[in-house]
Amino acid sequence: MIKLNINDEISRLRAVVLGRADSNGPVPKLEDAYDPKSAEHIKAGTYPKDEDMVKEMEAVAEVFKKYEVQVFRPHSIKDYNQIFSRDIAFVIEDKFIIANILDDRSMEIAAIEHVINQIDPSKIIEFPENAHIEGGDVMPWGEYIFVGTYYGEDYPSFITARTNMNAVKHLQKLFPHKKVKSFNLRKSNTVADENALHLDCCFQPLGKGKAIIHKEGFLIEEEYEWLVNFLGKENCFHITKEEMYNMNSNVFSISPEVVISEKNFTRLNTWLREQGFTVEEVPYAEISKQEGLLRCTTMPLIRD
Repeated sequence: MIKLNINDEISRLRAVVLGRADSNGPVPKLEDAYDPKSAEHIKAGTYPKDEDMVKEMEAVAEVFKKYEVQVFRPHSIKDYNQIFSRDIAFVIEDKFIIANILDDRSMEIAAIEHVINQIDPSKIIEFPENAHIEGGDVMPWGEYIFVGTYYGEDYPSFITARTNMNAVKHLQKLFPHKKVKSFNLRKSNTVADENALHLDCCFQPLGKGKAIIHKEGFLIEEEYEWLVNFLGKENCFHITKEEMYNMNSNVFSISPEVVISEKNFTRLNTWLREQGFTVEEVPYAEISKQEGLLRCTTMPLIRD
């Protein structure tokens, strides 16, 4: 059995689900794009190729191997995007929560049945149908659960709004002993650098009390200010609009001291090393064309 344990974003990682990119299928039609960045690359003819993304994900698998992390992979489904394992489920404490994701992606959860079968069935939770949630919006952080959402009544008109307030309320019911803190995120169906698809696209807490944040990803300044005050302004690395577009906040911690980051994030990686982090650099620029990066492709199951 897998004994789930996730209480934060940074404790030493022991087991993880890493997505796969070997059979993504043909380039989607423009009208089928899930986000504005993918749409941009479909239009430009620069949509990522499977073989390039496979190489990128294998580089991450090698880092996990180096740190003796147990890695599970989904079973391959032909012509189906299975890269972003964080979207389909996530763990808080010892609970495995199956996300309510876009209907087109529902087969992804079946591809990790070999993992789910090793989890105590009483610890597996499905959300009600009207409570939309994806793992990229959910960050356990000690006594808090941070959740990215969108408060607007026009929520249904945004394919980029993936977590609603029903889900925030349901999380609070499931974890009454936690403080569930929601953040209203900027959404755009058409402009990639104006869109925070998930909370991890504009914010990421790190070890050593540090964090990465993009102010403009938050629609309500007081919520952004709350986070900065909570962490301490001096501990926050503010990323630019371009860095947010390139997914600089979407890194992944193996421990409080070790961070996996994209090799082109020069300014961020320099700062991380200045703060005393070990930075494991990997190529992930092709995967980022689908508006996701390292955190999106990993679903932690066990941390210390």
